[in-house]
Amino acid sequence: MWHDNETTVDYLNFGVVADACAKLLQQARGEPISIGVSGGWGAGKSSLVRMVAARLSDAISHSDNTYVVVTFNPWLYQDFETSRNALLQLVGDEVLRRAANDETLLKKAKRLLQRINLLRLVQLGGEAAATIATGVPVGVIGRAIVQCGNILKSGAGGADDPDDQDEGESQALLRSAEPVSLPSEIQAFRDALEELLEELKITLVVFVDDLDRCLPRTAISTLESIRLLLFLKRSAFVIAADNEFIRGAVRVHFEGTGITGDVATNYFDKLIQVPLHVPRLGVNEAKGYLAMLLLQREHVEGRVDKITFEHALSALPERLKTSWRGDAITQDFLHSLAGLGNAPALDLMDLAGELAPLLAQSSAVNANPRLMKRFLNTVFLRAALAEPQGIKLDVRALAKWHLLERCDEPLANALAALVTSAADGRVDALRVAEEAARADGALTEPFKETAFTKEWLQLHPALGEEDLRPLLHLSRDSATRDFGSDEMSEEGRALRDALVVATGANAPLTSAIQAAGAHQAGKAMARAWQLRAAKRTWRQAEDVVTLVEPCKVYAELSASATALLAQAPIPAIGPGIIPYLYEQNWARPIVDKWAEQPDLSVTSKKAIQGKQKGGR
Repeated sequence: MWHDNETTVDYLNFGVVADACAKLLQQARGEPISIGVSGGWGAGKSSLVRMVAARLSDAISHSDNTYVVVTFNPWLYQDFETSRNALLQLVGDEVLRRAANDETLLKKAKRLLQRINLLRLVQLGGEAAATIATGVPVGVIGRAIVQCGNILKSGAGGADDPDDQDEGESQALLRSAEPVSLPSEIQAFRDALEELLEELKITLVVFVDDLDRCLPRTAISTLESIRLLLFLKRSAFVIAADNEFIRGAVRVHFEGTGITGDVATNYFDKLIQVPLHVPRLGVNEAKGYLAMLLLQREHVEGRVDKITFEHALSALPERLKTSWRGDAITQDFLHSLAGLGNAPALDLMDLAGELAPLLAQSSAVNANPRLMKRFLNTVFLRAALAEPQGIKLDVRALAKWHLLERCDEPLANALAALVTSAADGRVDALRVAEEAARADGALTEPFKETAFTKEWLQLHPALGEEDLRPLLHLSRDSATRDFGSDEMSEEGRALRDALVVATGANAPLTSAIQAAGAHQAGKAMARAWQLRAAKRTWRQAEDVVTLVEPCKVYAELSASATALLAQAPIPAIGPGIIPYLYEQNWARPIVDKWAEQPDLSVTSKKAIQGKQKGGR
């Protein structure tokens, strides 16, 4: 199975974008910069952000500048602590850690943390708000705020450690009833942080991720805290978020103010200097992504060796880099990734190549990396559930059916209803539609004349002649599946399957007919006749074995066989079928009637006349 975590392993050629983003941050040379990584849910923003962070972490540290990467996920703090407080604390803790080896800088870092604590207290409201407004300590929180104010006022002038502050100085501040100036404290915090970063010779790069997983209130709070730190020297922000989500969060935050769409857009734009969109995936990228996911699974399972997998890992991005000039991800290229001697892996590469266009074009998936990964997880989970239940199914069959569930649920439900009502889970309408799609013919209900439907019908394997009940049974995670009884015994089903593939009389077939009994043999004969309809040419004896052999054992089945034979398309009847049928007493009346039909071919009519003259 494939986890849903972000990764630095590049299956999508995002490395080129990550390189460009890292270079922008390095070229800023300490000047403040903010980059917005935009993309929809599951598009790969988190992975791209991690790739950028990895490149900065690998960058050579110089004496005049070291990149310090801090990753902040506001979603983790939601409902526990305000994201603003959490981000400020995260930055303060990192600066404190970097200053630990220098006593002077350590003192400054501790004072920075005290300022952060004061700003956190400001947001508590109640006693805190009253104390800040009046300068008079109200309650326990009020006294804590005034104490913080005392420490900061003395610390600003380079006084001794806050722990050594004179008690009288503290009381003096209390008596003065001077309010703590919030704007002054915010500016003092910014100045102190900027000074520390300069003295530490570090550039603080803050990566903000999963913003679009947060509730609107948390998202806006995070953006407000970013604004507090933004545009400081030696600071950089990389913010990953879906632009549409941010616009929606702004509208919710300012609900009732009559805010326009332009204002909502400008709110985010004012925070972002460089907008960077996650590249949209096309068919080539989807093929490569699916292929690498499947190869990764085969490698983990030990069916693809390390050398082959690592070659694929390097070859795919190189190929995608030049896809703009026509170097497409072809099936031959995918086969080269798997290794020509690995038949199972080659089969999976074919699966990737067939699925990718449909997953890319479908509005339900739209080549979304997360959705494609979940698609494969569902397919292989069902494959794992099949064996314990005695079900043998090809992974490609599972993928074909799940693709229909994911991209055209109404059609999947319509076919499921037909499977439920069919005697043995086979849907003739599906068989006819698959043949029509391969021949570029017209489709009938419940199929629609859409590009997706036609391409889906042509996917391997064909399902029209298969018992689809196992597929539907495994898909109970998406819908309730109930199957009625086909009223066939185990012997009857075995005979049905034998009649479907029979090309002539043989002892095992006769034994199977006898074992089934007359009643079950009749049901097996009728169903096998229906299942062989697609392959019946009406020109050779094997086309009617399904009817003739059961009637040899049970004469009472001849009435049913006669009714089925009477449906023959007269123009299609060939002379090769005549001798075999004319040997059966029950079939002769039908054959004699064929001779009277004007649209019967001349050669077939002569064959019948020959039997009528001397073949009785």
